[in-house]
Amino acid sequence: MRPVVGRFAPSPTGRMHAGNIFASLMAWLVVKSQGGRMVLRIEDLDRQRSKPQFIDGVQRDLEMLGLTWDAGPFFQHDRDEAYQAAFDKLEAQGLVYPCFCTRADLHAASAPHRGEKLVYPGTCRALSEAERARRAAERTPALRLSVPARTFALNDQVQGPYQQDLAQDCGDFLIRRSDGAFAYQLAVVVDDAAQGITSVVRGVDLLCSTPQQLYLQELLGFEHPAYAHVPLLVAERDRRLSKRDRDASLEELLARFGTPAAIIGHIAWLTGLAEADEPRTPEELLERFAVEKLPQLFNDPVQIPWR
Repeated sequence: MRPVVGRFAPSPTGRMHAGNIFASLMAWLVVKSQGGRMVLRIEDLDRQRSKPQFIDGVQRDLEMLGLTWDAGPFFQHDRDEAYQAAFDKLEAQGLVYPCFCTRADLHAASAPHRGEKLVYPGTCRALSEAERARRAAERTPALRLSVPARTFALNDQVQGPYQQDLAQDCGDFLIRRSDGAFAYQLAVVVDDAAQGITSVVRGVDLLCSTPQQLYLQELLGFEHPAYAHVPLLVAERDRRLSKRDRDASLEELLARFGTPAAIIGHIAWLTGLAEADEPRTPEELLERFAVEKLPQLFNDPVQIPWR
């Protein structure tokens, strides 16, 4: 068996909120309950939104909450060479093509599927070389990866069996944006492989991205991690918490609960990790936590109302 290695993967675009804390806590518990190691990766692909003060802040926040890591921090802004090598490998397989669609084009032509996800209809896939050259003179293209009409499946540790036919449920997806930045799907797969990640714990909103990542892992010769997609803390039904929800921000949580242990304890009680709403450290929760309990842990595996 491979050693268990998990990761925190925050985006430095603001202070943590209750939903981030819950996902980070679950990642830590899943890994540490199996005697594993945690990696800290700062996902700063979005250079415009990523801010130095938030990079420092997220590390301080994790430490304050008792969510420790064993390696890192690693930064995506240092990884363009690795992403380029993976991109070149995909391109050499004849699977990459330029896409000239605007956002308006995509929304007009794509069919909505599985919540927020749009299925790309392959608009630019069969363009002639002459047409590609003509359009490239007018607009810098993004680059998409062709997908097969094939089902990719996993047995998620929380959500259970899940599958997608990539052609029907997703369509060809971006691996590089028109501004030259590498897309999240490619970067996260390359980073997980390079950092030895075997356990990925994150919000259920990313479950629909997992078949794309399984496909990329296969094409690039990487092993598949184990996945656990945990429920989202929601401000109200079908509206997940975000950094705009000030009442769930870490500053407000500290003002409301007083101590990091009280914050952890409240989130643990709210999500079913603890029976009482009282201060808890991650180490105290670890004493009664087991990965085998994940499938039955949550009454609603998709949404948990914040209060």
